[in-house]
Amino acid sequence: MSDIRNNWTHEEVKEIYDLPLLDLVNKAANLHRKYHDSTKMNMNTLISVRTGACSQDCRYCAQSARYNTHVKPVKLSLEQVLEEAKIAKENGVKRVCLSSAGRDGNRDDRFNEMAEMITEVKKLGLEVCCTMGMINKEKAAKLADLGITAVNHNIDTSERHYPNITTTRTYSERLETLANLQEAGISYCSGGILGMGETDEDRIEMLRTLSNQENHPYNVPLNSLVPVEGTPFFGKETIGIFEMVRAVATARILMPKAVIAFAAGRTHYSQEGQALCFLAGANSIFFGDKLLTVKNMTVNEDQHLLDSIGMVPTRYQELTTLEE
Repeated sequence: MSDIRNNWTHEEVKEIYDLPLLDLVNKAANLHRKYHDSTKMNMNTLISVRTGACSQDCRYCAQSARYNTHVKPVKLSLEQVLEEAKIAKENGVKRVCLSSAGRDGNRDDRFNEMAEMITEVKKLGLEVCCTMGMINKEKAAKLADLGITAVNHNIDTSERHYPNITTTRTYSERLETLANLQEAGISYCSGGILGMGETDEDRIEMLRTLSNQENHPYNVPLNSLVPVEGTPFFGKETIGIFEMVRAVATARILMPKAVIAFAAGRTHYSQEGQALCFLAGANSIFFGDKLLTVKNMTVNEDQHLLDSIGMVPTRYQELTTLEE
């Protein structure tokens, strides 16, 4: 049977997810080494070009205007974005992700603003991806024409649990954006957040939904919830590292060629815990002291970790699969 499938059943995914942890990690590690160079770690960075004042009610998000958090609305100029991109490039980053808070990336003013930034950052010799909310077919086609490397649009959790996370948009709208990106031929990133009160069954369904897309995500970001003061999820207990490892390993088995990103929440865990995630198939982390609105590992901490375990930072082109 082929390793690459788009027709997983819930029972099949559950059987994988429920394996004894070390057996699961071993299975995932073997697949990871079949399709990727296990000594390489992709480093990228996220620039928030428009932060806060979001109309949505995502219960995990400090950028929602509905919650009283530390986040104040900020909009970067093109010059500021380019300056941050140059700093990232000087630190060895080959790709930047431009993030714009808000529900609707289809608004002409927001879209044109992002389009200009994409064009100018690309001139620096960097790859560019973006996240900007919902994308319709017309705007997806325009992003493809701009030569966007990828578009991020997370599904966050399972369809069953989604109404407990967000009520101002639907799961089907999330999936529609993914379909529009795939129809336009755009590589897309999509993953979720662990620790929002979901069950194992929800995690299984989230991963199954992604792995059963017509085209697997190019990148699957898996985040550990950072409970920000002022949001409804403040005070939630951080998930254990073994839960994170289990999700990473399952994602690796279901989507062998995808880049699996251990994204927000890495500061919760020891270097040993992070290394176990890398063994299970995570091969992308974010550079920079902050990820949108939450603390991230410092550049020096990440470099020390990678040096200690014999991994080297690299770029996405070098993370292409070993077997086609």
